[in-house]
Amino acid sequence: MSVAIIAHCDWSIDRKKRWMCVAVRRGTKWILSAPEPVGETKDLIARLRSRADTDGALLMGFDFPIGLPAAYGKSLGLADFRSALGAFGVGRFARWFDVAEHRHDIAIDRPFYPMRPGGTQRRYLFDALGVESGRDLLRRCERATADRGDACMLFWTLGGNQVGKASITGWREIIVPNLQDLALWPFDGRLRELTQPGATVVAETYPGDVYGQLGIPRRPVWSKRLQAGRRRAGDHLLRWLVSHPHIDGAALEAMITDGFGIDKAGEDRFDAVVGLLGMLDVVEGRRAEGSPDDDDVTIWEGWIFGQGA
Repeated sequence: MSVAIIAHCDWSIDRKKRWMCVAVRRGTKWILSAPEPVGETKDLIARLRSRADTDGALLMGFDFPIGLPAAYGKSLGLADFRSALGAFGVGRFARWFDVAEHRHDIAIDRPFYPMRPGGTQRRYLFDALGVESGRDLLRRCERATADRGDACMLFWTLGGNQVGKASITGWREIIVPNLQDLALWPFDGRLRELTQPGATVVAETYPGDVYGQLGIPRRPVWSKRLQAGRRRAGDHLLRWLVSHPHIDGAALEAMITDGFGIDKAGEDRFDAVVGLLGMLDVVEGRRAEGSPDDDDVTIWEGWIFGQGA
């Protein structure tokens, strides 16, 4: 595996809340940088590549869904997720990225709903997309695990944990414009196959899953939205760094100890770091990449990097 740079981006529809943490390989060591704003997305890949002193692969993680529910994907009349990405936004799918304002606007080629609260029901979405329940609109990796409940459906765009609008911006700004130059994990292959010299690989992440992987307990209850909660969880991040002496996290230590700042972006900086540490564990083989050998996963749904199958 030839990985020169790993970047984990904590994503948001609000550009001010997009933060990333970057690891650059220097010989046998990884050098971690302090969290920083993602900045302009048009040149993000080029900016990250400029940090490497080798032609190794760039591995980028984003915490928005990268994939489609298989039940929905199979209804499109397209071959696979990559084909769908190339079709969305043009022709029949010209309004695919436009969130439906009313129930009568929902369609196979316009699946995101609703634009705003008031008189909305999830049932409207199920009926328009021809599925029985919300479970049909969850990818396998989004379904409940021993550590969490079901994730929010991709196409439902209301609520504090909705991911639909973030996915729209991520796909439109990062994936679709660079589609021909990106390797999409796990759709295009296993990680070792994709991380060839010069490659740019994109993977979906979920920092919430990584908390447990890093030993951060659920009890007593803590909140990443509070500096005190992040400071408490930060003790586990510091222990992780100490146990990995070949990973230089000196640039992170003061921020971790401080709880990532008192401002609202503290939680975004926190998740940017957590996601990066989880990605490093996978790249270095301490944790399996997780994606099961399943046609629905590799053709339509994708997987969360490092999540157990």
